[in-house]
Amino acid sequence: MVKPIALTLGEPAGIGPDIAIAAWLRRESDSVPPFYLLGDRAFIAARAKLLGHEIPLVDVGQGDVSRIFSEALPIAATGHTATAQPGDPDDNSAPAAIGSIRQAVSDVVAGHAGAVVTNPIAKSVLYRAGFAHPGHTEFLAELAAANANPPQPVMLLWSSDLAVVPVTIHLPLRDAISILSSRMIVDTVRIVVADLRARFGIRNPRIAVSGLNPHAGEDGSLGTEDQTIVAPAIATLRAEAIDVKGPLPADTMFHEAARRTYDCAICMYHDQALIPVKTLAFDRAVNVTLGLPFIRTSPDHGTAFDIAGTGRASPSSLIAALRLAARMAGPTPSS
Repeated sequence: MVKPIALTLGEPAGIGPDIAIAAWLRRESDSVPPFYLLGDRAFIAARAKLLGHEIPLVDVGQGDVSRIFSEALPIAATGHTATAQPGDPDDNSAPAAIGSIRQAVSDVVAGHAGAVVTNPIAKSVLYRAGFAHPGHTEFLAELAAANANPPQPVMLLWSSDLAVVPVTIHLPLRDAISILSSRMIVDTVRIVVADLRARFGIRNPRIAVSGLNPHAGEDGSLGTEDQTIVAPAIATLRAEAIDVKGPLPADTMFHEAARRTYDCAICMYHDQALIPVKTLAFDRAVNVTLGLPFIRTSPDHGTAFDIAGTGRASPSSLIAALRLAARMAGPTPSS
């Protein structure tokens, strides 16, 4: 039997609670896999009521989640109270969000859940509470370490239209360029290829690597990094029999015909990767963390404080994240 998915609350003042409730309401029409929501039961009941829904909530300890899910939204307490009003984070927001993430990882490591799906967090709220990580991805890597060296997390943005990975993630552009190295590119591509094989069932992944500079440097006339950093990484990967090509000009590698030639695009910095995938699949893209010892996906959008509690938030990306997590946690598909 496939284990249920542990879904975090996210920032309580954001749309995470809203879309979790909406996903459960669409469980039959959208074939949403069984999940349980980690958070404050009273808070979730109040948010559902605000949204105009009187839905049954059941503690996960009262039975099998898969059985409960058809009749009620399963809830797992984390020991943290949430009190924030929609769009207005308060002092309980950070502990509630962090506690939900910690419990979800603990559950999947212990074998109680098959995957972790995380709702959006507000990093600025967490930073004010002393959160020491750039974002979700880095925090999950630390939680996965289990007193060992943290794994190298890799952020994949996946959709049926395009899959992209940024080598550098949450950094100012100046810093991203300064730390980029051939080793970072090689390590990233190795992790991507391993997980595309193991979790997505792609036997021989085709990888396209972008250049850093416009036109991939124009043979050095627009910057030498593509010759001195990107090209040597590609040579190393080809020597390992990985199907990789590049460095490619980023402005010509995302049109429809080009996308048919690869399974995943590796980009040098955050926006170079995220702009094309969000343009093509804003409501359907899923954030997947590769390189972890467990499956983690997330909707590819933020907390949307301005529409929290209004019922206007679309659960489409969360439903896609739940379905992809279930697919990755199940039998490996063939390709």
